[in-house]
Amino acid sequence: MTVLAEYGNVLLIMACIFGLFMAWGVGANDVANAMGTSVGSKALTIKQAIIIAMVFEFLGAYLAGGEVTSTIRKGIIDPNLFNDTPELLVYGMLSALLAAGTWLLVASIMGWPVSTTHSIVGAIVGFAAVGISVDAVSWGKVMKIVASWVVSPVLAGTISFMLFRSVQKLILDTDNPFANAKRYIPMYMFAVGFLIAMVTILKGLKHVFKDAGFKLSFIESIGIAAVIGLAVAAFGIFLLNKVKYQEDENNRFASVEKVFAILMVFTACAMAFAHGSNDVANAVGPLAAVVNVIQSGGVAAKSMMPSWILLLGGVGIVLGLATYGFKVIATVGKKITELTPSRGFAAELGAAGTVVLASGTGLPISTTHTLVGAILGVGLARGIGALNLRVIGTIAMSWVITLPAGAGLAIIFFFLFKGIFG
Repeated sequence: MTVLAEYGNVLLIMACIFGLFMAWGVGANDVANAMGTSVGSKALTIKQAIIIAMVFEFLGAYLAGGEVTSTIRKGIIDPNLFNDTPELLVYGMLSALLAAGTWLLVASIMGWPVSTTHSIVGAIVGFAAVGISVDAVSWGKVMKIVASWVVSPVLAGTISFMLFRSVQKLILDTDNPFANAKRYIPMYMFAVGFLIAMVTILKGLKHVFKDAGFKLSFIESIGIAAVIGLAVAAFGIFLLNKVKYQEDENNRFASVEKVFAILMVFTACAMAFAHGSNDVANAVGPLAAVVNVIQSGGVAAKSMMPSWILLLGGVGIVLGLATYGFKVIATVGKKITELTPSRGFAAELGAAGTVVLASGTGLPISTTHTLVGAILGVGLARGIGALNLRVIGTIAMSWVITLPAGAGLAIIFFFLFKGIFG
């Protein structure tokens, strides 16, 4: 116990710095790909995207971030193994944050959209398997997470493919696309409002309701979400009425795309909220574990998530996007397939729906895989020729490298910290 008593404050400061560094990486890499579609399709400028991300990432992380955080923190390794040596858990979580943050820095410089979830899970598995014992890792949980990495792009790709096909059928491939856009887009707006309201009520506000002492049934939740969906649709109709038809000889869909650009502001908010709820865990989960061990002097079965930790995560995410997000935004928004607001909308709504499902079931899916899968789905709806296969190959390669890179770096840092403080 002397290590924690002697170096507790130093380790705590290191944990905050590494947590902030990891959150910066989440912002530079992950939030950037969540916003890439909006910026790539020119529905939002980079400045507008950063402002939207700041607000909604923060709300998602703060209101709905708790569910996945517990999986990242406690689900992958068995905390009981650290009862006699809690300092090893501290070294391990520090090394996981530093390793994942370092890999995200490298990937962001290269412009690769990699998964922050992959990075942190790989890092935790690496230090636990080599530094503690192979049995310390809950391999069943890890396999569940690995399965979700395959499921998320396939699911998001399928939803986005179907969404964009419906847009083509109902709006783009008709005699009067502009009139049909005004007719059908409120339905899509309802879907956006309903989806985000559902995850907020079922997950985000669950503990808020609990503290207030009342509980909503599933049917009541659906009712409230439907009302919110209708309100979003009504606001959308009000905005749509301001868009006037303009004749453009080069692009007969110019006015329609303007309408979709309005819709993309909604989906960008939805995507940022969904992303914040799912991915803030990657930065704050290990940090919360360190804080709890140092403050209590042991490994607690149930640990609190202090609000200042979520605040630190939110600040780091916003800083990462603002300072270095442009590289990954360019890859996701422009290099995989050519995006217009209507295509970007289908990709974002498909991805947001998938993330909402995952957040609801506590699966730490990768937003990156989900979004890239969604963009591939939209591209495929126009034929395989619409996809840049070389860029897709590079992205796939960076995905494969992420897990071992995170694990390898974490092992090195773990033994380094053990040597310094032990």
